[in-house]
Amino acid sequence: AVKVEARSLPMELSEKGGVENNGFVQNEAFEDKEMDTSSQEEMPKPCSVDVDPVAVEETVLEPYAGMPKEVLLKFSSQACYRVTREILFWLIIAGSVALVGATVAIIALSPKCLDWWQASPVYQIYPRSFKDSNMDGNGDLRGIQEKLDHITYLNIKTIWITSFFKSPLKDLGYGAEDFYDIDPIFGSMADFENLIAAIHDKGLRVIMDLIPNHTSDKHQWFQLSRNRTGKYTDYYIWQDCTQAAGSVVPPNNWVSVFGNSSWQFDDVRKQCYFHQFGKEQPDLNFRNLAVQQEIHDIIKFWLGKGVDGFSFGTVKFLLEAAHLRDEPPVNKSQNGESITAYSQLYHDYTTTQVGLHDIIRSFRHTMNQFSTEPGRYRFMGSHDDEKEDIEATMMYYGTTFIQEADFPFNFNLINMKNLSGNSIFEAVDLWMKNMPAGKWPNWAVGSPNTARISTRIGKEYINVMNMLLLTLPGTPVTYYGEEIGMENIASENVSEEHVNSGPVVATLPEKSPMQWDGKVNAGFTEGNSSWLPVNSDYQSVNVEIQSTWSNSTLSLYRALTLLRNNELPMNRGWMCHVWNDRNVFVYVRELDGLDRVFMMVLNFGQESTIDLTAIVPNLPSEAVIRLSTHFSNTGKVVDTKLIKTEMGEGLVLEYKTAKPVHTMEAFQDNCFVAEKACYSKAFNLLYANC
Repeated sequence: AVKVEARSLPMELSEKGGVENNGFVQNEAFEDKEMDTSSQEEMPKPCSVDVDPVAVEETVLEPYAGMPKEVLLKFSSQACYRVTREILFWLIIAGSVALVGATVAIIALSPKCLDWWQASPVYQIYPRSFKDSNMDGNGDLRGIQEKLDHITYLNIKTIWITSFFKSPLKDLGYGAEDFYDIDPIFGSMADFENLIAAIHDKGLRVIMDLIPNHTSDKHQWFQLSRNRTGKYTDYYIWQDCTQAAGSVVPPNNWVSVFGNSSWQFDDVRKQCYFHQFGKEQPDLNFRNLAVQQEIHDIIKFWLGKGVDGFSFGTVKFLLEAAHLRDEPPVNKSQNGESITAYSQLYHDYTTTQVGLHDIIRSFRHTMNQFSTEPGRYRFMGSHDDEKEDIEATMMYYGTTFIQEADFPFNFNLINMKNLSGNSIFEAVDLWMKNMPAGKWPNWAVGSPNTARISTRIGKEYINVMNMLLLTLPGTPVTYYGEEIGMENIASENVSEEHVNSGPVVATLPEKSPMQWDGKVNAGFTEGNSSWLPVNSDYQSVNVEIQSTWSNSTLSLYRALTLLRNNELPMNRGWMCHVWNDRNVFVYVRELDGLDRVFMMVLNFGQESTIDLTAIVPNLPSEAVIRLSTHFSNTGKVVDTKLIKTEMGEGLVLEYKTAKPVHTMEAFQDNCFVAEKACYSKAFNLLYANC
C-alpha cells in the first residue's frame, strides 16, 4: 500500500494543469520529437501545491485480473487463499477417487448384459419359400434382403436361415454337394455377401444351418472315397456286405430315419456305405480326424464371411459304435427280418456315442476364435430333437467349466400330443427343471419339419401360442409366417414332383410361400407360378392387410415383441408358475427391486373362470390388462378374484405389489431365473448381488 506522509508535499503540475503520468512510456522516436519541439519553446514552470493529509485516503492494493507474477505471489501465501486452494485440491482428489471407486463398483456389481442371441427373438426363414426376387418361383437370398424391413418391423434382430448350400435338394438342401458354395437356386456368393452386409447395416444378426453328419452322394469327397483315393478312402463309413440269393445282406440290423436298412451297396467300391437318412446322404466318418478338420475349416470359412452363428443339426448322429452290433428291438418278440421302421429299434449304437460331446466342444473352440472382438460373439446352437430323453438334450449345454452349445433348441412345445393348460405346464416345467443352473432357455412353436400352429392345434390358438412364446423366459424362435397365422397348404396340392425325394414330401405343406399381400401368388413371386402352391387363404392372411388391422395376429405379435424388449421383468426376470388346470396356464414375470409384476393367464382349453386371490396371497384386488388376444380388452381394469377367459384367449395382467411371488415360500419350487439381476430404483440401474 502506498501511503502519503502527513505533511505538505510538493506536486509538480504542468501548465496544462494535469498530473504527470509516468506509467505510460512513449515510443522513443516520438519522445525525441517532443523534446526537439519543446526546446524551441519555453519549458513550463513547475509549481507546488499543498495537499491536505486528511483529504488523502489510504489506497489498498487488491487482487485483480491479469496481475503480474510478483503481485500474485504476494497474495498466494496469505492464509485465506492458501487454505481455500488446498481445500479445493483435496476435494478434486477425493471426487476423482470416489468417481473411480463408483465406476469400479458399478462394473463389479452390474449383471452381465444380455448378449444379442438372448436379447432378441429369432426369426427362422426357409429361404426357398420366403421371397422370390427373379421370378423363377423359388425364394432366394436377394428376396430375403428385399424383406429385411419386415424383420425390423417385428422388433426382431436375429435371423436364422436354413440350409442354402449347393445341393441336389434330395432332402430339401440338407445333403450338401459343396459346403463352400451357394446353391444356384438361391443365388450366388456375391448375393450372400450383399445379404450379410445389408443384415449388419440394419443392426441385425444372422445364424445359418450346418449339417455336419452327412453329405450328398454327389459331393467330391464321396466320389473320391468310393474310388479309394488317398486320404478320402475313409471319409465315409464303409463295410463289406455279403451276397445272398441275389440280394445284399447288410452288416447289421441298423435302420435309417426314413426307414429300411441304413446300409447301401455301392457298385463302384463293391462295399456298403452307412446312411442315417436317405441313401443319397452318406454319413461322414467322424472317427477320422481329417474329416473333423474339414468341418472346422468349413466353420472358419463361413464365420470369415461374417456369419454370426451356427445351428448344428443332427449332431447326435455324428458317431456310431465301432463294434457294429445289432441294435435291440423295441418288441423283443418281433422277427428281426420284419424290422424296417426307425421306431422299432432302440438306437443305442447309432446316436449319442462316447466322444460325441468332445467333437461338439471342438466346434465351440473353433467358434470362440472368432468371438474375441467386442460385440462379435458367435452363437452356437445344437438342433437335435431327443424327445423323451431330456437329460441327453441338456448335455448339449456343456458344463459349468466346459462350454458347448449356447443352447440346444427346445421342441417341447412342438412335441405335445394334446393341447391343454396342463400339457403346456408340463412342457415348460420339464425344460426349466432340467436345465443346468445359469443356462439360458429357448422356445419354439413351429419349425420347417412340423405342421404349423393353425393346422396342428387350430386357428383359435395361434394368438395365445404366440403370447406364450414371447412371454416365457429365454429366447423365442418364430418360424416365418407364424406372425400372421399361416396354415399348412392342403397335402393333396403337394406331390413328389415338387421334390426329388419321397420321404420329405410329408414336410412340404408347412413350407408354402410366405404370404405378403393379396395379389397373385401372395406377393411371393412376380413369376407365373411358385415352387409350391400358395395357401388359398392368402387374400385375408397376409402381411399387408394385417398391418392395417389393430386386432390382427400381426399387430398382437408386434405388441408382444415390444413388451418383451422394453420391460425388464420380461427379458431377464423371474418366471414363477402359479396355476395350471386342463384349461389355463398361469405364471408371473418379476424382477427383484421392481414392484411391477406381469401375470399371464393363458387359455388352452375351454372357457374358464379363476380366482387368483385364492391362489396368490397378498395379490391386489385389481389388475390392468396390459395386452389381450382380444385387443378391445387392452387397458381395462379387472377383478383378480374373477378372471374369465374364453377358449384361446390370453391376458397379460399388470399390477404392483411389495410381495412378489418368487419371495413366497409356497412358490419356491415353481420359480426359475436365468441371468439374474436386481433393479435399484434410487439409481435406476441393475445390479447382480441381490
